Formats: sequence, C-alpha cells, structure tokens
Amino acid sequence: MKGNMTSRTLLLFLALMVTNSIAIMDKQTYIVHMDKTKIKSSIHSQDSTKPWFQSVIDFITEVSVQENEEEEIAPQLLYVYETNMFGFSAHLSSKQLEYLNQVDGFLAAMPDELLTLHTTHTPHFLGLQNGRGLWSAPSLASDVIVGILDTGIWPEHISFQDTGLTEVPSRWKGSCEEGTKFSASNCNKKLIGARAFYKGYEKVIGRINETLDYRSPRDSQGHGTHTASTAAGNMVNNASLFGMAKGSASGMRYTSKVAAYKVCWPLGCANSDILAAMDQAVADGVDILSLSLGGIAKPYYNDSIAIASFGATQNGVFVSCSAGNSGPFKSTVGNVAPWIITVAASYTDRSFPTKVKLGNGQVFKGASLYHGKTIQLPLVHANTTGTQRTAQFCTKGSLDPKLVHGKIVACERGMNSRTEKGEVVKMAGGAGMLLLVNQGEELFADSHILPATSLGASASNAIRNYIHSAKSPTASISFIGTTYGDPAPVMAGFSARGPSIVGPDVIKPDVTAPGVNILASWPPLTAPSLLKSDKRSVLYNIVSGTSMSCPHVTGIAALLKSVHKDWSPAAIKSALMTTAYTVNNRGSPLLDIASNTSSAFANPFAFGSGHVNPECASDPGLVYDITNKDYLNYLCSLNYTPTQIAIISKGHFKCSKYTFFQLGDLNYPSFSVSFDINGTNSSVTYKRVVTNVGYPSSSYTVKVEEPNGVSVKVEPRNLRFGKLGEKLNYSVTFVANGGTTISDTSTFGSLTWVSGKYNVRSPIAITWQ
Repeated sequence: MKGNMTSRTLLLFLALMVTNSIAIMDKQTYIVHMDKTKIKSSIHSQDSTKPWFQSVIDFITEVSVQENEEEEIAPQLLYVYETNMFGFSAHLSSKQLEYLNQVDGFLAAMPDELLTLHTTHTPHFLGLQNGRGLWSAPSLASDVIVGILDTGIWPEHISFQDTGLTEVPSRWKGSCEEGTKFSASNCNKKLIGARAFYKGYEKVIGRINETLDYRSPRDSQGHGTHTASTAAGNMVNNASLFGMAKGSASGMRYTSKVAAYKVCWPLGCANSDILAAMDQAVADGVDILSLSLGGIAKPYYNDSIAIASFGATQNGVFVSCSAGNSGPFKSTVGNVAPWIITVAASYTDRSFPTKVKLGNGQVFKGASLYHGKTIQLPLVHANTTGTQRTAQFCTKGSLDPKLVHGKIVACERGMNSRTEKGEVVKMAGGAGMLLLVNQGEELFADSHILPATSLGASASNAIRNYIHSAKSPTASISFIGTTYGDPAPVMAGFSARGPSIVGPDVIKPDVTAPGVNILASWPPLTAPSLLKSDKRSVLYNIVSGTSMSCPHVTGIAALLKSVHKDWSPAAIKSALMTTAYTVNNRGSPLLDIASNTSSAFANPFAFGSGHVNPECASDPGLVYDITNKDYLNYLCSLNYTPTQIAIISKGHFKCSKYTFFQLGDLNYPSFSVSFDINGTNSSVTYKRVVTNVGYPSSSYTVKVEEPNGVSVKVEPRNLRFGKLGEKLNYSVTFVANGGTTISDTSTFGSLTWVSGKYNVRSPIAITWQ
C-alpha cells in the first residue's frame, strides 16, 4: 500500500487482502429449471418486492432452520437465468436439493459439469482461450522469462512445478540463492532463479527476524507468490479458496519461466535493494519485469524505480508497475515514468455478495469472503461499546466485552485493517461485524474470521441512522457465495488516480486490468487473513489491489513478446494502450465505484487508455514506438539539468543546443494538454509518428471526439501505408475555445485512427488551470 513512506523504504501495494473458509460438506452446483408462470405467480402472492430467485433461496434456508440443521450452510446463488431459460444455478447440499421439490414451479435440477478445461476467471474475462490466439501452442512455445520483484515465492507450490516444461534457456545467467529454508534445489525448469535482497532493509530496520520472515527468497507474506502465479503460474485444475471462485488457476502466460527477486520484507522495501534487484534481473536475462510496489511520485531523476526501469528499457526489458492504492484522490498515481506501463485496478464481473437485513426491513448488499449460514442478532455501533476514542474503529482493546457479547458490531473503516477489526470484535465476544464507510460504494470482500461484511457509503449511512433511532436494533447477514454477471469492468475506488504531478503531459495510469478479488497461489503457512489468530491454511487466496492488476499486464506483455519478438517495450506498451476498451459488458461507459452514485463515469485519469484487451493488442494495426533517444529528448523538454539527465542516462547524453524540445512531443499513445481556463484561443500542436504493423497496404482515417472547451485539428486526416514497418507522421493542434465556460478541472476526448478492423485509439485529457 502507498502512504507512510520513508525516503529509504517503499511499501508494497499489498492492498485489501481477502479470503475466507467454507465447510464444503456434500454441496455441489446445480442448474435449476423453473416454470416461469408458476414461480412468478407463487412468489408474487408471498412478497412482490423480493426477487423471485431470492424467495426460493430464502425458502430453502428457512426450511433448513425449521429442520434444525444447525450445520447446514446457506445456499450459494451463482447465476440467475431469465432469457434463454428460466431458473438459476446454485451451490446446494443434497438436503437443500430435496427442499426444492416443495417449491411451486420447480421443474428439475441438473448437476453442473465441466465440458472443457475452465481457466481462472480473469483470463476468461480478458478473452484468453485455450488453443486459440495468444494461448495457442505456437504462441506459448517460446521461452519468455518473467522477473517478479516482490516478497519472494513459495517454490514448492504446484503453480511453479516444472512437469512437461522445456529446459532452462541457455541465455539465462541467473541463480538460485540459498538462505533460510531455501536451497538451490528449490529451483527447477519453471522457477529458474530466486534471489533475496535485504542489505538496505537491514540497515534501516536491523537484522531480519527469522522467526517472522525467511532471510531468503522464500515468501512469508503471500504477496509475491500471488503476483508471480498471476503473471506466469502453471495452469492448475480445481483451484479455489475454500470452494469459492472454483476453476482452473492460471497465469496470463502460464508457460513462462519465473525468476523471483525478494526485495520486500515485513516493514517495507528499501530503494537500494530494489535498484540492486532490478540491475541483477536485467543482467540475469529477464524479458519482463513486474513490480507491484512503489512510493509517492517523484521527479524521474529522484525515483529509483524510474531510473532502474529506464536502464531496463534500454536493454529491451518491458517494465510493468502498479499504479498504487491511494485512490480515489486525484494525483495519487505512482510509477509515472513514461517508459513504464502503469496499471490501475478494476473489477471483473465476479463478486462475493452478502445481504444485510435490518430489523426495520431495509436490505443492503455487501461483500465478504466469510461463508456460513445467516445470522440475525442485536446490532450495536462500536462507538457505544467502549470508553476509548478509537472504539468506533474497533481497535485492539477498545471494545467492552459486556456491551458487544453475542451481538453484531458496526465498525468504522480506518486506523487498522479490515480483518483486524473483525478479530477485535471476535476477541471481545462479538458474533458478527458490519464494516461501515463514509465515501464511495466500494465493497471489499475480505477473509474475516467471524461473520462479517463490508458495505458502501449509502448503506452505511442508513445503518448508522437505524442504530441511533431504533430502540432495539437488530440485523442479519446472509452469505451468498460466488456470483457472476455483474456489470464490468468497474474502476476500483482504491486505484490511484492521475493526473501525474511529475509529468502532467503524459496521462497516467496507462491502462487498467483486473485487480479486485483475484484468485492466485498462496503459501500454505501464511494465514489468508494475515492475522496471527487465523490458523487456516490455503493454497490459493483471493486478494485485491493494483498489486494484482499489475501482474495481469505483466503476463499479457509476455504473451505479446512471444508473438512479436522484435517489438520494443514501447511498441508492446502502445499495443496494450491503443487497443484498450472503455465500455463495460453491457455496452455502457466504464463506471467509477468511488462515487457515491451508481452512475458516475470513470475517466482517463482513472483508467488511462482503458481496460486491456490481450487478443486485440496482439494485432493493433499501428504502434507508437519510442526510442531511448526520444525519452532523453523528453527529459530535455522538462528542463532537467545535465546532472539530472545523467542520473537517468548514465551520463551518455546531452541535450542539443540547436533543437527545441516541446512538452507533449514524446511519441506517446495518449495526449495530455494543459490550458489556462481564462485563456482565449490559446493553442498547442503535438507531433506523432505511427508505425504500420497491420496489413502491408492500408489506409487509415482519423476520428476525433473533442473534449469540452477544445477544438482538435489533425493533419493529415488520412494515412496511407504501402508496407509493413513504414512510419508516417501526423500533427494534432488543440485550441482552447474562447469564451467557453468550463465547470470541470479536466475534460476528455479521444483520437482514433480507423482502418477496417483496426481502431487505434488514444485518449485526450485537457487540464484547466
């Protein structure tokens, strides 16, 4: 996570960690067919306000209670079908299946089955399919080495076994370093290298406590194992977190070789260690580097990751970094150097919903990875259950057991972790927890150790009002399980936002990718909630953060590297950006969950160019390539001193005295322009060069969506290519319309080159100052 940084350490974006256990018993998924006419009539006569499928689920739950089946877990609704068929799918026990016979309109229940191998949901959501396109055998055959800078790795995990893999590439120069509970034998043809960097960290913190962490590449925190498997872990069948999110777990480029560089420890990551690891990784021979870590944005010459990444880029290594978890506040985005791809986080259509019902009948949707039967108990707010000022946040020792025993406690977000609040409630004798917030409708699915759920701001306000006004407030929490089909993508509220405070002429972040509720590998000795009192052991965990979205893009970049071996890092980045999409699975513009309304649209300062689209990125039509000299000329346009530029270029470059370098002329696949809000007819012209990587003979026509308050002129408006690799220039003039009233500080548009199946899109951001 970002924040609380020292000048010598960087904190992981360990964001919003998640997970929870379920007793699976004899449950399995069934597809339930219902008679529409009978079920509608039957349900309408009982409760016309309740969705019919919820009435069926509630009926099953009620019968279970009447039968005194105390150990029975509530049915888990997965899908609702109302178009091609009428019914639903749900996770049911054999007894719950029998109770369906008592429901009017029930026709039949068919056991679910897998017709083909099913990947983790994010590859499916991203359009990756076995045997096709980027996941075809030829695309996966070549050796691509992915380097992960993180908290280390759990080498014995099945995601990193090497059965059936090719030998270690002869070009690989890395090694498998020995240390605490780690030896050279832990590496294989999948995990081909592992190193630990801690000298800088130990200088600041002192020697690593080997009872809390491993002084070796072995992972004690889970974060590094999770990110490595997301990018390049093996495809593993029947993965789940206690039965949730069940499917085949797979990295984006699951045949890649993995090299783990442990740079992060319990209290953070030292810049010196990160620089050393990146330097070593490039020397070892990695093709892609993934860093789910960072600090506040700094001038590039004062940013260790920016500096090391520039060197990596010079050597042809693609660098992917997380944007940070300090959203939704503006200008919080980190890792903003233009030679880095900066990745935001968004939701997929999978969720883990709960239903909170108050004693007055109000019902609200929440989210949780806890799984169990519905509880209905007295409800109290934490600020009335203790004498300490921090009681409302459910901090350690703040709650009075006499006031919370056997009750559901409403805790405010802040001061400690979300799962720790639940632990505090449980230790004080509480029976459940509602996690309340003041802003945004983000629903965090966490691995609570007691019945608990998060809620959005509107629900939180209603619950506070109810508690304060009701004489004897009560609440129930129902845990629905895994569901699919939500509108998606949706921008995560925690995802850091632009504009960049370092380089406002470049839109950051660059793209968004799945970063919420991501299932991936986990060390079996690390609790899924990261709580010491949590003794559960898992092989997979569900985690959220830009730390999770970053390795998705890392793995996709590895896929593109496989099919386009001659592409530069900038070309790969351009392909990912210009093919990204900005509409959801319902055809509507991407939404921002950070808003207190359900219809607030996100913008490029949240998602960059849009949501990554791997298959389209493999065939983008045109790319915006950038040379190392182009990047250095860009630094000249920032008026960096020769010393500052030398820090980045290693002293091999001087700005020309005879060339004018204009901000915005970097051949970037997006446009960011600043205007004085009181200016009249002020204008700026940017230049771009596009390279043909589509059809040898092709013609492109420009399509412009003008931002509010600005007119956009492109010259020429048509580009005609005669061969692959041909480069053509164009210019874009932005003119601030005099007399226009601008109510927003930023307005947005786009510029798209269109040719047949190709739509090479670049976002435009106008900042009014």
